[in-house]
Amino acid sequence: MGLGEPKKRPASDTAEQTSPCAACAVRGMAFCGVLDDHEMPQLLSILQTVTVDPHGPIIDEGEPADYLFNVTQGSVKLYKLLPDGRRQITGFLFEGDFLGIAMNERYAYSAEAVGQVSLCRFSRRKLERLLDEFPKLEKRLLGMASNELVQAQDQILLLGRKTAQEKIVSFLLNLSDRAVKRAALASPISLPMGRADIADYLGLTTETVSRTFTNLKRDGYIKLLQGGKVELPNREELQELAEGS
Repeated sequence: MGLGEPKKRPASDTAEQTSPCAACAVRGMAFCGVLDDHEMPQLLSILQTVTVDPHGPIIDEGEPADYLFNVTQGSVKLYKLLPDGRRQITGFLFEGDFLGIAMNERYAYSAEAVGQVSLCRFSRRKLERLLDEFPKLEKRLLGMASNELVQAQDQILLLGRKTAQEKIVSFLLNLSDRAVKRAALASPISLPMGRADIADYLGLTTETVSRTFTNLKRDGYIKLLQGGKVELPNREELQELAEGS
């Protein structure tokens, strides 16, 4: 089952309600970043904060798409169930990313927390009414939906004719690019997901992923740091590897 009923933000006066969003580290990159301070209370009135434990479900494929989410902390993996019961990871989300946009009344994919995740949760119907009042919110969400399509196209390329090494290097560079968009460092990058999840996403075996990381480290293309971080010493060389040069 997907995410259960979360704890609602306690009722309070406007100043107290506004303060959590004013201090939010990802507000500038989140969909709500287009709202002015005096407009935020209307969003807060439909917002619920949620914390999900590692590996906890957030949404389930096929369930009614009643809620949408903004990731405020942690990382989320998206996946689809295959007819034989296996699952294919289709993407990863990070702070500031939006989750749950559906073309119809049901979710087209499932989402699960990688580590502990914090989210803002919105009723789809209440948010749709708010979009009528604030067209700039709708425009921002449309932009985020377009980014999802771009990421889907990137994955198709990764699953195509690239070699295992090219897939993994492209994946690392993509994470670096997304980190920069979140105003984080391009290197080192955080790798919260395990080798098995990376393998699933890239269409490789876990053994191939581990061996390729080892080879990249041996040849000086990357440095594996503590805490699941990867340093990318020379981006130009990695770009050439990703392109098969």
